[in-house]
Amino acid sequence: MTYTSRLRAGTGCVRGALERLGITLQDARFAEHGEHAVSPDAPLVLVACSGGRDSMALAALSRTVCASLGVRCGAVIVDHGLQRGSDAVAQQAAQRCSQLGLEPVTVHSVHVEVGGSGIEAAARQARYQAIVAVAQRCGASVVLLAHTKDDQAETIVIDLLRSGGLDALAGMPESFVLDSVRFARPLLSLTREQTTGICQDLGLPWWDDPTNGDGFDANEELPADFPLRSRIRHSLIPYLRCFSGGDVVAHLAGMAQTAALDKEYLDMQADRVAAAATQVVHAAAGGEADAKDASLAVPALSAPIAPGAPSIPVALIWSVDALRGNHAAIRRRVIAHGLSSLGIAASSRHVEAIDRLIADWHGQGPVSLPSGYTAIRKKHVIRLCQDGGHANR
Repeated sequence: MTYTSRLRAGTGCVRGALERLGITLQDARFAEHGEHAVSPDAPLVLVACSGGRDSMALAALSRTVCASLGVRCGAVIVDHGLQRGSDAVAQQAAQRCSQLGLEPVTVHSVHVEVGGSGIEAAARQARYQAIVAVAQRCGASVVLLAHTKDDQAETIVIDLLRSGGLDALAGMPESFVLDSVRFARPLLSLTREQTTGICQDLGLPWWDDPTNGDGFDANEELPADFPLRSRIRHSLIPYLRCFSGGDVVAHLAGMAQTAALDKEYLDMQADRVAAAATQVVHAAAGGEADAKDASLAVPALSAPIAPGAPSIPVALIWSVDALRGNHAAIRRRVIAHGLSSLGIAASSRHVEAIDRLIADWHGQGPVSLPSGYTAIRKKHVIRLCQDGGHANR
């Protein structure tokens, strides 16, 4: 096998991503030529694999890099059950990962409950929940996701259409933590063309999701019921490339790197302000919250929770005085982060309405939010909780 430039680039991407996470050479033996046994106690890297070209390329690259570092490498495959024969596709992906030498390889079937956010969002939520469960059970140090530069460009376009703002321009982060599980995206600097080439270089077969629209002619529009990402990939990105005469994918991905730095700084400033301005109200998971505040029917932050009992945030209290003197960009980021911490799928309109309770207060009423939450100002605080949590309005 010829060690091609794209194989070299892919290997470097995975190695660099692991190094940035502190996963490096485990033993001097692995710097020497030859095969060496990996310790059963070595860190475990899990590859989230769908069987598609991107994730198969990532699986192969990760197996090579992990073997050279003395690190274990496994895979997790999620069967969403949304297409006929999906179980066979998942088993085939698992078999291919095992043939590459990944171990352990786990197939996890999920039931996707479609809600108001649509089937794509529901499938994504179910997928991440399944991956987190497997990673926690296996004690994985990190889960690698196979998103490419093309995926990054498509994500930016999707987020601009749906929300906008700096966070949309920043695209997908290189790494993040979900439920104490670290995720990383090593291939964000590689294109889909490169991952396809890596599979071809290695003689790796892959599965093409029919909802990607690869079977349609380039000049043929995808049906409206195809996923938005697929339609952007098939029609909009090629149109923008032709219209501008430039590499739109590279431009959007490069912009994301710059915007991500700005976002990181604003998030740091917002977190600093939030630490001084926010009181988080917790309740024991699965239990009733005890009333510890005369005007809020949930426990205050200092209210004791049984030792070892899991707790969940159920409400927030913001200090108007601590927020008012900050720039609107910081205030609104504090608000947005607070809403997200409670699982509230709020829009920019909701964030702006709450911000007016701080910066443009003239006695207006509560702000109604999704999931039965409201934000109400009383004197110098804003209370954010579900409707039943407000008292003495």
